[in-house]
Amino acid sequence: MLWFVLTTGACNLACKYCGGSFSNKHSPWRPRAAPGEVAKFIASRDSSPVVFFYGGEPLLNPQYIAKVMDALGNARFGIQTNGTLVKRLPTELWRRFSTVLLSIDGPKEVTDYYRGVGVYDKVVDALRWLKNEVGCRCKVIARMAVSKRSQLYRDVVHLLGLGFDAVHWQLNVIWTEEWGPAEFLKWAEESYLPDVGKLRDLFLAEARRGRVLGIIPFLGIYRALLVRPYDWVPCGAGKHSFAINTDGRVLHCPIAVSEKWATAGHIKIGIKNGVKLKDKCLTCEYRHVCGGRCLYTHYEDYWGEEGFDAVCQVTKRTIRILEEGAPILAELMRGGVVRKEDIDYDPLLDSTEVIP
Repeated sequence: MLWFVLTTGACNLACKYCGGSFSNKHSPWRPRAAPGEVAKFIASRDSSPVVFFYGGEPLLNPQYIAKVMDALGNARFGIQTNGTLVKRLPTELWRRFSTVLLSIDGPKEVTDYYRGVGVYDKVVDALRWLKNEVGCRCKVIARMAVSKRSQLYRDVVHLLGLGFDAVHWQLNVIWTEEWGPAEFLKWAEESYLPDVGKLRDLFLAEARRGRVLGIIPFLGIYRALLVRPYDWVPCGAGKHSFAINTDGRVLHCPIAVSEKWATAGHIKIGIKNGVKLKDKCLTCEYRHVCGGRCLYTHYEDYWGEEGFDAVCQVTKRTIRILEEGAPILAELMRGGVVRKEDIDYDPLLDSTEVIP
């Protein structure tokens, strides 16, 4: 199981697509759930948990992280952070992480526009510090939000060139005011989908050389096409993954701190299930690949059905572009050029959603 542990609802940034902190009312900035109680709850339900620290910005509360890690010695640890406060956590704790996700959107001009002036340099410094000074053996993933100013091929290649082990991105859609369904579809047709094709060609060219690039949406989709399908949204929300909010509530999704449908229980009571996907996803021909994409969008459909269908259309096109290359990758796997285990990607180990 994947467990998100929120250390605070506060954030030290105010990114354009996010807005910054959660409301103190819905995700208290000072946790009311003691770290020992959270650790005890996880341990009672999972003998080998995957625990990711989340926020807000989790490194605003490094003491909380340390206490949970001390109490869960057998867990696999990860963190999702904006990368600006990495030195707040002792180096010996960084060496215990298996995965670190640093939020960065591509080149400096894109990242600083959406996340704030100077953020790009701080994240790049954090990457180099973790790799070169701390000696962290963790997988360091660039976590992108892809928006109107993004150019997917340019931005992914740039981040891989900086030394990130992998790149994951999510489309800034559904709950954004930057654009609507029609403008998003036009951008996807003119920029995003052609770049998906260019990235696929790069991925396959490197695979022919025996090198599997850490392009997580591609790894996750090819895993479903060639190795094993998904039975639910790839991030596992509400079934294989839960979040523990700072007030002790257990959530189906870590970003849904105020939505009533997302409360799955409480650490003092237990967990109940009951989330579901839209019928159109349950009967979709790509359900085994997409899994339903994102549980949150099934309940908080800010763009309406038109917007949901627009994102779905782009998702299907993305899958089809990768399907075109699947026979090549399958042949490389049969010939031993690419190992099956390099394609059998498990998003729960990295807390990634796979489907952008």
